[in-house]
Amino acid sequence: METTREQTIETLLVSVNRLIRGAVQSTGNTTSTAVWRTLGILESDEPLRLGELAAASRVAQPTMTRLVTGMLADGLVTRNVDPDDSRGQLIEITDAGRARLTAWRATLTSTVGPLFADLTDDDWDVLHHASLLIAQRTAPTRTETPA
Repeated sequence: METTREQTIETLLVSVNRLIRGAVQSTGNTTSTAVWRTLGILESDEPLRLGELAAASRVAQPTMTRLVTGMLADGLVTRNVDPDDSRGQLIEITDAGRARLTAWRATLTSTVGPLFADLTDDDWDVLHHASLLIAQRTAPTRTETPA
């Protein structure tokens, strides 16, 4: 049976979701995945207004307000007056937030690594090529608007 392109993309999405979910559970880390997602968004798209950040993270604005309040207390983000509109505030990732995000990604990488330990060099070449294709297609751009 021939696999359609849609089936390939679906398999990729489901498998990556399962891979990340399993890795997160294996770490034992109790930090909300919403924190990591928000830091990742800010890493590439900062600074953002609260509403923009909520839309990018696909949560309600009150939920993002609570999340940002906790992240401010933990020193992971800052909130500053928007120079273009003094009524608004911009949320930015801090150096501490970047360091925590980098450490979290390293933890996930080391947790997932053993699943791929038996791959051949050819398999690694395929995986590397696929990861570059995915990274190119999903790289954030400044002209995108949150969905």
